[in-house]
Amino acid sequence: MSTNLPRLYAHPFSSYCQKALVALYENATPFDYRNLEDPQASAELAALWPMKRFPVLVHGERTVLEASCIIEYLDLHLPGPVRLIPEDRDAALEVRMLDRFFDNYVSTPQQKVVFDAIRDESDRDPHGVREARAMLETAYAWLDRHMAGCEWATGAAFTLADCAAAPFLFYADWTHAIDERFANVHAYRKRLLARPSFKRAVDEARPYRAYFPLGAPDRD
Repeated sequence: MSTNLPRLYAHPFSSYCQKALVALYENATPFDYRNLEDPQASAELAALWPMKRFPVLVHGERTVLEASCIIEYLDLHLPGPVRLIPEDRDAALEVRMLDRFFDNYVSTPQQKVVFDAIRDESDRDPHGVREARAMLETAYAWLDRHMAGCEWATGAAFTLADCAAAPFLFYADWTHAIDERFANVHAYRKRLLARPSFKRAVDEARPYRAYFPLGAPDRD
């Protein structure tokens, strides 16, 4: 592949990687996918970023860390027809606020529950898991009110916030089921799953579902 292409270090089953992949797929942005199932790609990532967290984007001499920043970078330097950050600064603030909501109040507690399940039983944190599940319930209730009358997270346009919502709500429902009373959240999650960019990310991750420590449900 051309060295001018952005290079993404990512794993298909990672929610944060899917967040960045949705942005790339939305605009059919060509890129070099360094799948971290490949030991060589993992070694490259370790040399590039000692934290070994992903996704990481490399474009020319620039290295961009963290999924939200990667999407901002793509929108700024490799824009496509779907603009994921509004030009209007006030509208952009709303998008970034919802992006942080999905990161902090859906993904963070969801991962708390999952990572706790990976630990040895003697090292588990049942109190922390209860707090995480309570936070997810609160987040679902808030989002259900917020999504009343909305197609996407901030209105009619698909944005950075929806790139975050797609994988985080996907895995959150596997981890702590979204109650049926949150009909707006269920409808939104269904729209996200039908979005071609996210559907592609979900399909690419199917071979790795055995990695889910709580047991991937036979759906989605």
